[in-house]
Amino acid sequence: MFSHTLFSLPFALITMFIAANGLPNQTILLFGLIALIGARTGANAFNRYADRLIDAKNPRTKTRHLPTGKLKSIEPLLITLISYSVYIYAAYHINELCFFLSPIPIIIFTLYPYTKRFTSLCHLILGIACAFAVLGAWMAVRNELLFITIENNQLKFIQINYIPVILFIAVALWNAGFDTIYGTQDIEFDRKHNIHSIPAKFGFKNGLTIAKLFHFTMILLLMTLYFIVPEFSFVYLIGIAISSLLFLLEHKIVKPHNPILMKLASYKLNQLISLSIFTFAFLDLFVF
Repeated sequence: MFSHTLFSLPFALITMFIAANGLPNQTILLFGLIALIGARTGANAFNRYADRLIDAKNPRTKTRHLPTGKLKSIEPLLITLISYSVYIYAAYHINELCFFLSPIPIIIFTLYPYTKRFTSLCHLILGIACAFAVLGAWMAVRNELLFITIENNQLKFIQINYIPVILFIAVALWNAGFDTIYGTQDIEFDRKHNIHSIPAKFGFKNGLTIAKLFHFTMILLLMTLYFIVPEFSFVYLIGIAISSLLFLLEHKIVKPHNPILMKLASYKLNQLISLSIFTFAFLDLFVF
């Protein structure tokens, strides 16, 4: 599931460019990308392992590698271990703050798959897990997180910067929104097997309304960066406008019983959304 890195990568790069006021140090950029890929791959692999018994019962997912026996349970665990080791190794080579805080995302990644057993907020928890890429990118460049930094092995308090906060919340809501859309495919299954989700709890229409609210708020948050980041101009807003149109298309084509449209709505269009925002932010920062 390497392609899923495209969900977080563009926003992590945007965050790095803003934090560095241009291109970051090559070493920071390299190890930042390695950390992101390692964390995302490990999280995806563990999610498959944690859901293997549920996937085996669900007609939509019973043909996946673990339920069919194409992979043994130990294999995704080994992938997870290797990927997280790569992630921590990369964090170590970035700075002390990234290294010391690197276990926190792993804890969230590990807990997330089990949250659907007891709370409909699992979509937001997934969003938060994915949005750690933004905070990690900011820490990698600035060696600071919100209001703390580490200098000479000492924790110091600094003035809060709202840019990573805005990006973190925006990415979290974005992921929560399209994961909610994805969850509309399994409403009946989830209700029958006591799996918690927003669509299972509130129904198809209300679930989509909540997803729309998540995505609308995301767009509003990203628009605020136009007023906060000095380098952003109308070019950045073009990317936001294109993404807004893609969101409208995404919500219009949701058909739970059409796997092709659901894959387009839940994955392909959202990859285009992140890439369009990244492209026009990049043009604004480095070309115009």
